[in-house]
Amino acid sequence: MKRTNKIEGKTYGEERALYGLRDTLVKNCRIEGEEDGESAFKECKDISLENCFLSLRYPLWHVDGFELEDCVMTDGCRAALWYDNGGKIRASRLGGIKAVRECKGIELEKCKIVSPEFGWQSEDITVKKSEIISEYAFLHTRGLRLEEVDLKGKYTFQYTKDVVIRKSRLDTKDAFWHASGVTVEDSLVKGEYLGWYSDNLTFIRCHIVGTQPLCYCKNLRLIDCTTEGCDLSFEYSDVEASIDGRVDSIKNPKSGTVIVDSVGETLYTDDAVYKPEGKVIVRGRA
Repeated sequence: MKRTNKIEGKTYGEERALYGLRDTLVKNCRIEGEEDGESAFKECKDISLENCFLSLRYPLWHVDGFELEDCVMTDGCRAALWYDNGGKIRASRLGGIKAVRECKGIELEKCKIVSPEFGWQSEDITVKKSEIISEYAFLHTRGLRLEEVDLKGKYTFQYTKDVVIRKSRLDTKDAFWHASGVTVEDSLVKGEYLGWYSDNLTFIRCHIVGTQPLCYCKNLRLIDCTTEGCDLSFEYSDVEASIDGRVDSIKNPKSGTVIVDSVGETLYTDDAVYKPEGKVIVRGRA
């Protein structure tokens, strides 16, 4: 986007170095220095950063309307983007804990993100063609869209709402706990204890890997999915599932129907807390 003003080739290390900046392109600049100043771009509006290097804490807080392209945020950029609205980040590297938090309307594309606690308590976040390494990503975030994303983490997508994920690779653990209104399509979902306590969680043409998935779920759907190493699946869940191939074991589905090609074991135990009324139908072609 074209800006009226331009700053190029400068280095800023002091506190609030560019506070309140408006309608400006910042190009080939460095946010670093012995001054160890915080909040370089606080309370700014309509700014663009191109090929900039940022290595100080809290660089973009309360920014309204921004673009970042070919930028690097190091581990020194703790809590890099907070309380920001309407931002586009492209071909950039985001490091440091809590890189995006309590933001709204943020688009990221072709980015590499290494940030514990990434994307918390935000709204209308889109990530495309990017890599994310985050132990605890997207907690309490609404309106999340991921496409062609390679994500590695542990406790991801907890308490999220209104989520669509397509053509992605999720290598995680305890993902989608207490999540609501989530659809995952054409993706690999790998982890342990997937989706417990979720509501309206749907997987379409996904490959699901890992132990004890999808227990205590409400309104759970699997459409043309495959599984690997999934034992004790669907315990106390309300589920409608169509699974190609084998499921290692299914335990006490609360309601609904699970259709599979084969199942290693179906368990209806006498000590079940909820009466298991779910049906397992074996096609018998695997």
